[in-house]
Amino acid sequence: MTRPEDNEVGDRAATSTAEPGANGGGRQNGGRMGGAGVGMGGGGGGTPISLRNLRTFTSFKNPVFRLYYAAMLGQMAAMNMQMFARSFLVFTLTGSYTSLGTMALANAAPMMFFSLFGGVIADRVQKKYVLLVGQSASALVSLGIAVSLTTGFMSVENASSWWILVVASLAQGTIMGLMMPSRQAMIFDIVGVDELMNAVALNTFGMNILRIMAPALAGILVDSWGYAPVYYAMTGMYMIAAFLIWLMPHTGTISLGGKGALADIMDGLRYVKREPIIRLVLLISLVVVLLSMPYMMLLPGFAIDILDIGERGGGLLMMISGVGAMVGSLTLASLPDKKRGLILMGGSLLLAVSLVGFSFSSTVMISFGVIFFVGIGQTVRMTLSNTLLQYYVEDEYRGRVMSLLFMEFGMTSFAVFGAGVIAEVIGLQWSVGGLAIMLVVATIGVMVFSPRIRKLD
Repeated sequence: MTRPEDNEVGDRAATSTAEPGANGGGRQNGGRMGGAGVGMGGGGGGTPISLRNLRTFTSFKNPVFRLYYAAMLGQMAAMNMQMFARSFLVFTLTGSYTSLGTMALANAAPMMFFSLFGGVIADRVQKKYVLLVGQSASALVSLGIAVSLTTGFMSVENASSWWILVVASLAQGTIMGLMMPSRQAMIFDIVGVDELMNAVALNTFGMNILRIMAPALAGILVDSWGYAPVYYAMTGMYMIAAFLIWLMPHTGTISLGGKGALADIMDGLRYVKREPIIRLVLLISLVVVLLSMPYMMLLPGFAIDILDIGERGGGLLMMISGVGAMVGSLTLASLPDKKRGLILMGGSLLLAVSLVGFSFSSTVMISFGVIFFVGIGQTVRMTLSNTLLQYYVEDEYRGRVMSLLFMEFGMTSFAVFGAGVIAEVIGLQWSVGGLAIMLVVATIGVMVFSPRIRKLD
């Protein structure tokens, strides 16, 4: 894996004249690149291509990554069950699209505010401890909801009690904002630059497996025993994830000194402003996320009002989307580090077009088919925006840049709130479909007028 900046980085390092931010890749990344791929089967001359030497699962050779991955599975299982259960529970209690948007907004506001501080924490503090505290706090939030449901304090008969879920969303958003930049930046610390795309793709693959299994399991549990067992199961999964994080060794950290959190945040923003590649990838990701993600939070409306397939059918929709995402993840994990910018835009366009089809479909089988391609496009966008940012960012800014990427998911909830309000007026299909049409236009515009992104490897 090579890029034009690496030769420049190597020359500068040899003469000790490298300047931070002078190129898209960063001096430390260039230094690691020289030896990180040794012995990894990266396409040496004469090596036959076979299933055995495909690089699809090469990051699993790293025992620390295996621990990280297992902890991620526990956390993401709980999060996917929470996304499903919380949305359907709120819709069951209120029957309102605006309530779904309000829940997303309650989750987004603290996530957006605290994510920038989470980026500073990721660049200052041992990431293992950040994740350990975050997983434990998430378990307490889930347990609180489970107890509220078990005692009857929150129930269908007491519909106004949905405020408990709003408070829980505020708490969970705070936890996620402070924790997730460390989780994302930790991948590079564990695998280095040569296996970065492979590790991010496998990470996304695991998340997508859980998009299949966790909502389906949650739907079955809700249909059979109600919502409380889902939240008890989530609590257990968060606790398992915390235990696995506790087993991990320390990973690399970079101290920012004593400038203060706000000064470090401003320094990170100035870095993004002067780095065109980082700025462009963040902007593209923001636009795609804002215009595409509302469908996920409003999915109960499609399942119940448009397609009339209920909670179990809603879980099946998420499962099929997850199958598509798995296909996309494994494909990306197997690909060489070439034309990644073009693949990013192609995935974004596939997502946009497929989402238009899903939004305006009122036929169950068509919706099941189209949402498969929505899943592929979503995982391509997610994996490659993450990979390109971590590949081109300098090490000392990694946590803060990843906090900006994660902050976009908080912004998504504002789009969900707006889409929910608009859906009350013009209908759910036109609300989500209109955003998807805007995404088609925006993606084609970037592909035509921004050659820089098409040329990124």
